[in-house]
Amino acid sequence: MTYLSDTFTLAGRLIKHNLRSVDTIITVIIMPVMMLLLMVFLFGGAIQIDGLSHAEYVNYVLPGILLMTIATGSAYTALRINMDKTSGMFDRFKSLPISKSAVLNGQSVASVIFMMTSTLVVLGVGFLVGFRSHALLVDWLLVLLILLGSAVAITWISVPFALMASSIDGASAFSYIILFLLFVSSAFVPVTGMPKFIRVFAENQPMTHIIQSIRGLLSSQPIGNHGWIALIWILAIIILFRFLGTLIAKRV
Repeated sequence: MTYLSDTFTLAGRLIKHNLRSVDTIITVIIMPVMMLLLMVFLFGGAIQIDGLSHAEYVNYVLPGILLMTIATGSAYTALRINMDKTSGMFDRFKSLPISKSAVLNGQSVASVIFMMTSTLVVLGVGFLVGFRSHALLVDWLLVLLILLGSAVAITWISVPFALMASSIDGASAFSYIILFLLFVSSAFVPVTGMPKFIRVFAENQPMTHIIQSIRGLLSSQPIGNHGWIALIWILAIIILFRFLGTLIAKRV
């Protein structure tokens, strides 16, 4: 009980920081919304996808934008962790009678809560600009589970980078790797039209499997092997980067 209490107390501290930070809200919520509007109303009319009209492009692109929302949120997770490290907060936490694992876990919980809130806001905007889904309740629950798992995985990816970085700029720079994976995936256009060497990478990297799973579920279509592969990627990333983050935190 002490472990859970410490975790949520530290998470609450970070959530308050995020809510008071205007630049965080602009970057984590407003920027993904602007990207969605840009893709739908500016680029959507120029992108040709077989079987989709221009008006239906929002249905195609929304899953990628939801993951982009999570990715931008992870940059601020890394920033907050690095600030706590460089400001001496980690040393102060170590001197307090609290669970040591609750420090990083509190960061993770706060990050995931903020990411999921931002994702729901972007999803709501998606409905306003024409997104429609034929998904059943079980499909929506699976989408929520995949997004939640993705938020946890990307949060833990940020932890080792944040702990090793010497500045807040370096800590948040890792998010460009996640954004790169999103752009070289099926987030905005089908991978079939990409050059072969890029297509092979795009077809087998985790973002494509996660996006294809969400897209299939939202359209109430079979997702094939994408669901299992996405789940394996998510679990592997969480296990690996949680281990690395915990290991590095002991040496900080």
